[in-house]
Amino acid sequence: MSEMSSIQDSLQMKLDQLECHFTWDIKKDDVDLPNLLSRLKEQDELDLGREEGAARAQCSLGYVKFLLGLEDEALEHLLRSETLIKENLSENCEKTLIVTYGNLAWINYHMKNYTKCESYLMKLQKITETYPTESSSIPEVLGEKGWAYLKFSRKYYAKAAEVFQKAVELDPENSEWNAGYAITLYRTEDGTVDSPAIKQLRRAIEINPDDDVLRVLLGLKLMLCSKMLKNESEKLVETALNGSPEHPHVMRYVGIFFRDQGSVDSAIEMLNKASEISPNSCFIHHQLAMCYKTKKINLTRENRNKIEIDKARDKSIYHLEMATSQKASFIIAMSELALQYGEKRYLQKAEELFDLTFKTATEKNEHLQVVHLNYAQFQQYCNRCEDSAIEHYKTCLTMGPNTKEGTRSAWKLVKIAKGRIKCDPNDWKGHEILGLLYNIKGNIFNDSEGYADTLANDENGEFLNNLGELLSQ
Repeated sequence: MSEMSSIQDSLQMKLDQLECHFTWDIKKDDVDLPNLLSRLKEQDELDLGREEGAARAQCSLGYVKFLLGLEDEALEHLLRSETLIKENLSENCEKTLIVTYGNLAWINYHMKNYTKCESYLMKLQKITETYPTESSSIPEVLGEKGWAYLKFSRKYYAKAAEVFQKAVELDPENSEWNAGYAITLYRTEDGTVDSPAIKQLRRAIEINPDDDVLRVLLGLKLMLCSKMLKNESEKLVETALNGSPEHPHVMRYVGIFFRDQGSVDSAIEMLNKASEISPNSCFIHHQLAMCYKTKKINLTRENRNKIEIDKARDKSIYHLEMATSQKASFIIAMSELALQYGEKRYLQKAEELFDLTFKTATEKNEHLQVVHLNYAQFQQYCNRCEDSAIEHYKTCLTMGPNTKEGTRSAWKLVKIAKGRIKCDPNDWKGHEILGLLYNIKGNIFNDSEGYADTLANDENGEFLNNLGELLSQ
């Protein structure tokens, strides 16, 4: 074995034991790197007055640039992170440097700067001698790890929640870790009034009353949980908007709140303002697209003229195209865009995009249920192919009967079955659909009658109506 090879092996053993982005099992294939790069740059700009957040953004940017093969730029970002920490975070500075030093050791190793790599390893050794606790149990390291998992991919949300929870247990009063834990739970829990997500949001706001992003997230979560909490929700959102009227994250969530409350035009106005600050945000473009879709639906129900309806649809398509151009694997937006292409009668374009969306969703194992639902609607309303629509609604339903998509598919199937049986009481496809729904949702009656007996005695359509009401809940 050559001397150089021996040095490399020795360094590799030490590097593998570090706590940093390079050892946290963040897989390149799990990350939408261009979109993440854009979001981290936005975070860096937003955190100019918060050195800790800016240092974290620079540290993550360094790893992203490494994944993109830009090692020199990666080194620049990591050195910038080190400088920010040293200049502005005198308290617990060494602990905060652990992740950045780990990344610097790794990047120098990959650049074959073995002397520099060894230098950072020695700095880390000195820190660990000062703080004999394992790095994996230091709150500052756990917090940085949690933020990395939260930022890099939704696939790591469960890991983020676990790491943030441990960080909060070790350092209960730290606003950064409490906020990270709250945001993670917000994204992963449906939530009830006493859910961990709502409790943690309240706790994080209690520790940092100036965090208006958390305040508006709590308002959104409370509104979803119970209409009885409407007054508190509105007050939280109003306070957040008054406190941070130009913060793009506050504005985007307030826009969602307005849309959920039926104030679509107010939502569009708010999201457009947010878009002026963050023009490359795929999140904002997607939310604007959904607002214009809602507006299109409302105009259709009001029997407004076709020009207004088409204009709303075109606006929605524009923002979906912007969202998918910013994030190439934005599966939900791709699926919605394909459906709206279908409504626009761009049928071939829609089919091609659906093919790509199915492929992407299957490869990433994400949002496949949403794609089946939208493709079913495309087949039913755009292609007028009911049999194909039924199959995709059934697939969507069986993938998750109690999800929002599963329930919508069930409701669509009920309507199709009722229509078929109304035309022909012996229609086998209609009966097959109801049998599937009955088996999945269970017996909705108090007695023990089976599906066949229930249907045979359903002269007034009570079974179908009750089933439809059940599945629409």
